[in-house]
Amino acid sequence: MSPLLEVSGLAKHYPVKKGVIVQKQVGTVRAVDGVSFHVNRGETLALVGESGCGKSTTARLVLRLIEPSAGTIRFEGKDVTKVEGGAMRLLRRRMQIVFQDPYASLNPRLTVGDAIAEPMVVHNIGDNASRRAKVHELLRLVGLAPFHAERYPHEFSGGQRQRIGIARALSVEPDLVVCDEPVSALDVSIQAQVVNLMKDLQARLGLSYLFIAHDLAVVKHMADRIAVMYLGAVMEIGDKGALFANPRHPYTRALLAAIPHPDPARRGRVTPLGGDVPSPMAVPPGCRFHTRCPFAQARCKQEVPELREITPGQRVACHFAETLPDPGLDYTGGLTEAATKRLALYDAARRKAA
Repeated sequence: MSPLLEVSGLAKHYPVKKGVIVQKQVGTVRAVDGVSFHVNRGETLALVGESGCGKSTTARLVLRLIEPSAGTIRFEGKDVTKVEGGAMRLLRRRMQIVFQDPYASLNPRLTVGDAIAEPMVVHNIGDNASRRAKVHELLRLVGLAPFHAERYPHEFSGGQRQRIGIARALSVEPDLVVCDEPVSALDVSIQAQVVNLMKDLQARLGLSYLFIAHDLAVVKHMADRIAVMYLGAVMEIGDKGALFANPRHPYTRALLAAIPHPDPARRGRVTPLGGDVPSPMAVPPGCRFHTRCPFAQARCKQEVPELREITPGQRVACHFAETLPDPGLDYTGGLTEAATKRLALYDAARRKAA
């Protein structure tokens, strides 16, 4: 079966100009630089990486909230980058987004009912009575009451607002939902509720998620596959189990080993990364990670590594992925005590709901 979403060679470059009257381009910010991945029906692909690596820009490119500089975005085989006008509006109904900040993503002048119904109005779905019934149904679906439709966003907590944002995204019955760090602004206990809600809705409605997050505990709970991004490019992509059990890229290992663990015997023996993330205006030649990689060799400074499959379902952009030394850490259990408690909260909430 073909993927629901297929992204190939996606790039977004921003020109940097200098001057007041006569502006001259002095550089280019390569925010996203040749990203490729796919999302199957009913699965969750997580994008992870440091702040500024291009995760959120990639999400907005997929939805064409911003226009790509290069590459293709295929949704059910159709190239989204070539669709315009009314056809693009029809496609937008199939792809929705849940934003990071539940406090900024809702219009304070609209009631909750109007905010959830607004996408249905834009896409001319139903009449006033059917929209009202749909709003009440969605509020129940996300764990709120129908009478909440008459209230305004400021009357709700952060977790409740994010539930409203999810209801709004589901109002036009999309196939793909892009989740741009949907729980990062919430307390841990509320994170568990929202994550479990999203998992349950996925199982019930057959949704596909492109899930962006920093928290590896959330990613481990939500994702089926994980793509690790660094400086606008994908460094490693694979099934969740394989990536946690046997990460093959030095950057992936560094991300996982950086998580502190209270048991000294289970801490990673990985050489710490040196230096800072280079500027996206001055991406290093060759492998963009070589300036911080403890295993870098002369080839890494000259030749860009191909994102290649080294084990079934696991692709890595590293020249020496097969020969890296054993890091000495069981990543499947190497989470912090706080993260472990958070996972326990998720599981307990799911058992209670069941």
